[in-house]
Amino acid sequence: MRNNSQSSIGLDNLVFDNRFIQELPADPETENYRRQVTGACYSRVFPTPAIQPALVSYSQEMAEQLGLNAGDCESDHFAQVFAGNRLLTGMEPYASCYGGHQFGHWAGQLGDGRAINLGEVVNQNNQRWTLQLKGAGPTPYSRTADGLAVLRSSVREFICSEAMHHLGVPTTRALSLTLTGEQVVRDMFYDGNPQSEPGAVVCRAAPSFTRFGNFQIFAARGETDLLRQFTDFTIRTDFPHLMNRSGQLGKDIYLRWFEEICRTTAEMIVHWQRVGFVHGVMNTDNMSILGLTIDYGPYGWLDHYDPDWTPNTTDATHRRYRYGQQPQIALWNLVQLANAIYPLIEEAAPLEQALGIYQDTFDQGWRVMMAQKLGFDTFDPKTDEALCQALSTLLTEVETDMSIFYRKLALLEVDSDIDRLSDEQLLKPLMDAYYQPDAINDAVQAKVADWLRKYLYRLQQEGAVQADKKQRMNAANPKYVFRNYLAQLAIDKAEQGDFALVNELLGVLRKPYQEQPDKEQYAVKRPDWARQRPGCSMLSCSS
Repeated sequence: MRNNSQSSIGLDNLVFDNRFIQELPADPETENYRRQVTGACYSRVFPTPAIQPALVSYSQEMAEQLGLNAGDCESDHFAQVFAGNRLLTGMEPYASCYGGHQFGHWAGQLGDGRAINLGEVVNQNNQRWTLQLKGAGPTPYSRTADGLAVLRSSVREFICSEAMHHLGVPTTRALSLTLTGEQVVRDMFYDGNPQSEPGAVVCRAAPSFTRFGNFQIFAARGETDLLRQFTDFTIRTDFPHLMNRSGQLGKDIYLRWFEEICRTTAEMIVHWQRVGFVHGVMNTDNMSILGLTIDYGPYGWLDHYDPDWTPNTTDATHRRYRYGQQPQIALWNLVQLANAIYPLIEEAAPLEQALGIYQDTFDQGWRVMMAQKLGFDTFDPKTDEALCQALSTLLTEVETDMSIFYRKLALLEVDSDIDRLSDEQLLKPLMDAYYQPDAINDAVQAKVADWLRKYLYRLQQEGAVQADKKQRMNAANPKYVFRNYLAQLAIDKAEQGDFALVNELLGVLRKPYQEQPDKEQYAVKRPDWARQRPGCSMLSCSS
């Protein structure tokens, strides 16, 4: 928490314009019961009041975006509003209608099943922020669920949203985490062992929560006029820079819009790969048209480097959403979006060309990213493609912590006398990255040392300077990431009413690239006890 010196416009003075519900058609039914909603973009619905709201934590940075200070956020009024008990003047809550492909299969209508949008704030810089409660009760799109959330999953979403922002990864944000004072029953692994857990609500924030699935549902139902209306609204609201002077929308602007989605999606995926983030549920309804990471469910971070790893128990057999396949899945999802907007364009060739922009953007971004991670001034395909491929293979031979390896790699001196250093001397700075140091036998050591010599020679050929190289690498390779075992430690304490670790981790993860000597314990390898523990290795969509 912070002092109250920051100026504030006051919680009750937030300005809402709510263009989404003012300009788009509503579900005419106002009763809150599960149903198919046709011919509409949203349903009006109110949050379910919480018994005893209590603030767990809030994001100082996100609060500042809205013009709020510590006094605002630490008040009972704030807890009541962002647990769903009170509506500020101008708030008009609703849940969005959308569909999507889940694990590669069309799932039909999905929608905001446990998310309720409170309204759209326009801040003092004329920036738009949609505020959304996750876990505030059922909506018409909840299907068989209760629309609630537990503290366990809410801690993970709240901290990770802000951690990703500070890592420089495009993401939706989180304003607050609030307890409801109620118990919620969850079967964490769907294995017939339900447990009562503390209920909680996260207030999420983003310029828009529009997903690929918002367009898919109208296309699937043949509601082309509504598809066009929703697309036009989206471009005018979230992509105004694409508009021409006439204000008229047509095929050319639709294509420029789709090209931008392809570019920003590729840029987001490059960042995921850079920091070792695995989304876990890359369904089309979990893909933002703004190229933001959205819906933090069973996500995870690569501890030991394994391109085939996914944190999602639901995906354990097919591993569709594994780390190494995320770039291909993003492209597959973009193809589904292209299919959805085809009725607006009625030409396949320009859509296919736009999809090529995704691949080109990703390939170029990946090369730049890898050059930064390895400390190169530029990426030279003639040498660096093979060097990177060899490194990926090496990292999988023995359990190697991805984050620690790259961070320690920055310590290798560029001007080392490569030929005089022994294999053991070359590897010494990297040993903390290995989960089983005893597995580094002579053969493995020789392979790694051979790669390190080629790597250092490559740097020397470029004329790299140690200080510049290290600075470049440390700006691309975080020291602190929100590892699953850290999340579980924070959850364990929070479920006992101790929120100190939640707030401490939030503070540490604000500066993920900086050395924080008094926080070294949060930059170490996954401990052995966390290897198979639920919440630390595999998670479900209920996690």
